[in-house]
Amino acid sequence: MEQPPIKRAKKAPANGSQRKLFGTDGVRGVANIEPVTAETALKLGRAAAHVITQLGSGARPAHRSKIVIGKDTRLSGYMLENALAAGIMSLGVDVILIGPLPTPGVAYITRSLRAYAGIVLSASHNPYEDNGIKFFRHDGYKLDDEIESRIENLVFSGEIESIRPTAGKIGRATRIDDALGRYVEFAKRSFPRGLTLESLRIAVDCANGAGYRSTPCVLRELGADAIVAHLTPNGRNINRDCGSTYPEEIRRLVKETRAQVGITHDGDADRALLCDENGEIVDGDEIMAIAAIDLLSQGHLAKNTLVATVMSNFGLDEALAARGGQVVRTKVGDRYVIAEMMKGDLNLGGEQSGHMIFRDYATTGDGIISALQVLRIMVETGKPLSELKKCLSKYPQAQRNLKVREKPELSALPDVTRLVGEAEKELAGRGRVLLRYSGTEPKIRLLIEGRDGERINAHADRIAESLSSSIGAE
Repeated sequence: MEQPPIKRAKKAPANGSQRKLFGTDGVRGVANIEPVTAETALKLGRAAAHVITQLGSGARPAHRSKIVIGKDTRLSGYMLENALAAGIMSLGVDVILIGPLPTPGVAYITRSLRAYAGIVLSASHNPYEDNGIKFFRHDGYKLDDEIESRIENLVFSGEIESIRPTAGKIGRATRIDDALGRYVEFAKRSFPRGLTLESLRIAVDCANGAGYRSTPCVLRELGADAIVAHLTPNGRNINRDCGSTYPEEIRRLVKETRAQVGITHDGDADRALLCDENGEIVDGDEIMAIAAIDLLSQGHLAKNTLVATVMSNFGLDEALAARGGQVVRTKVGDRYVIAEMMKGDLNLGGEQSGHMIFRDYATTGDGIISALQVLRIMVETGKPLSELKKCLSKYPQAQRNLKVREKPELSALPDVTRLVGEAEKELAGRGRVLLRYSGTEPKIRLLIEGRDGERINAHADRIAESLSSSIGAE
């Protein structure tokens, strides 16, 4: 359904001009500290209900408005879920609660139930004390920046305080029990019906997160011998010493179980990294290369183009170019990858971190669907993952992720800019330097890429030391 035109968001009042809720992936922070509090969640629920139903009211006037709420396994999800639901219902909109489910599962259920929107409570790969609130449109895609701005402005302005439905016009909440089964069947449809995974032993790290039931279920129903770890969430152990940000664990699991492949998720299971039979991690760039080259060989890579971010290895460009394809780059963040894919009507994109969008099957990053695409190639070719990943020859990269106490403009850090300039001068035409603040955490991320690993690591150490002394966390 085409979204009706929307008015440009009003500027926030002068005394609130610095207030901002939405980052690159929704609202995120420490749970029960602003902006991730019950009070703000209630206001977000009211504002989102107002904006989203206004957008959809012309298209489906006969239907009662409803919004889906899903979450990962964090303790604070209960608090935020109830606050959001209360805010939404106070605007006369119904709520459908589906409980813990991967982020892509919430996007799918939103589409399946013809809801006006979906909301996910998750802080992805962050520790359990953090949480976040992110929104999907009725079609399963993330909200546009402009719509997020409208919601944000309503939270701060209080313009809808007078909208108070009463009696039978107040919304109601319903909890559905078959969301997991619906999502499992949806994910399985991305794997060819004539194939099975019966030949594979697969080690899985569910990160004690949202995929703790769905991923094992999908793999086993497709015939795999799935050996699963970290599938007992208790509200506090999500991502703790496990998951895609702790790859040592999947390496250990693969070696101990003698699995042919390993899959490791983040907390909301919208990403996946793989591990080959030798215990070596296969990152998002390698997954993209394997999948893109396979699609190119079949003539199924839309416009022979893959979408990646500026963080992806330059070897990806060379691998595709050698086979008649190309790579288009975006800013860091899966929302920017998806936007570029939609703009160009492309069907494959992703990030080095393991966010992969197979748009032929899903509207957002989906860890299990991504893994299934590589598993299909393994089954069809009979090749182990260690051999498949050789299609990508990587440039050496040096990465540093530093916690910061503040985020000043980088131009205000003369020693840092001098060191970056020196590195860029030396690498001119033979590498690159990327320095940016994280949009979801109090961190700054440095990436240096070049042919000489020793030299780029030396540059990275000098720049990181300067950053640490000037804005590093105390």
